[in-house]
Amino acid sequence: MLFELREVTYSYERQTALNQLNLSIAQGSRVALLGANGSGKSTLLRMLDSLCFPQAGSVHFQGAELTEERFADDAFAFAFRRQVGLVFQNPDVQLFNPTVFDEVAFSPLQLRWPKAEIRERVDEILNRMRIRHLKDRVPHRLSGGEKKRVALASVLVLDPAVLLLDEPTAGLDPRSQSQLIDLLVDWAGGVKSVITATHDLADLADIADRCFILDSGRLAATGPPEEILRDRELLERTNLVHAHRHRHASGKVHSHPHMHSSEDL
Repeated sequence: MLFELREVTYSYERQTALNQLNLSIAQGSRVALLGANGSGKSTLLRMLDSLCFPQAGSVHFQGAELTEERFADDAFAFAFRRQVGLVFQNPDVQLFNPTVFDEVAFSPLQLRWPKAEIRERVDEILNRMRIRHLKDRVPHRLSGGEKKRVALASVLVLDPAVLLLDEPTAGLDPRSQSQLIDLLVDWAGGVKSVITATHDLADLADIADRCFILDSGRLAATGPPEEILRDRELLERTNLVHAHRHRHASGKVHSHPHMHSSEDL
């Protein structure tokens, strides 16, 4: 098993983000974490990346419990960071170097890769992400879509076995969304694990083979995308769809479910 959470609870001051959460994620799976704002998706991603730790319960990665004490061991911490990468929803949180090249090279430098290998790998990922022309630019002066690509490149440069994504298509135009999804599907290649937190149901079948729906920090449902998308009552109850009403010229009001997309956020 890749990740296993047992009775995990985590709170911010008086607000409970995860509430006795139990779930398991298999190696090599493509998982979508679904839920409305405040459901616990982003907190769960941060916990899977060991940026925070349970206040109660436990998180295991490949059988090893993730604790602050384990990360005091540099060898364990380096091995974990090499395997698991998180891309935040807001790329400005992630970008802090003077140039795009420096940004993408930062993690390999921290992991003490040979410099020749770093240059080769950074060039490769810049080409793959179609951002080589930006390598000398200041990250914070880029467009939103360009920043997303740079943030993703700064994680993919390590070729992690596990990629954690927080609303990766939010704020992107439709073409950029499509390109990003195609890139992620191609990168995973059926052997890596991709865990995506999202509101957007439109591309669910492309990005995931299993879904977990969170509601108030608990697991409300799990299943394959096609099964989840058919359950309108579940989607409405967890605020992933809402009734969209139209008034016709006759005066009659027609109501139908409306799926959230990243453009609604």
